Amino acid sequence: MNAAVETIDGGSATPAELRRVGIDALVKALGPVGMARFLQQFDPGHGDYTAERQGILGAPTVDDLIDEAEQRRRKPSAK
Repeated sequence: MNAAVETIDGGSATPAELRRVGIDALVKALGPVGMARFLQQFDPGHGDYTAERQGILGAPTVDDLIDEAEQRRRKPSAK
């Protein structure tokens, strides 16, 4: 698998050109199955993590976080 990989100017290439050359490079380097497995690692997920996190945790201040850390430090751990 030492076929030359096409190179382009990433700064001026269109999104379609970047995608085409990128997929081609991955297939040449990893094979079709390896390319598919590699791309599956980059699932964008769903939802809004920041909004969900704020809904669960609120918006604690630095003082809130320090107080919580101090409380946890004083609490005896159950081992």
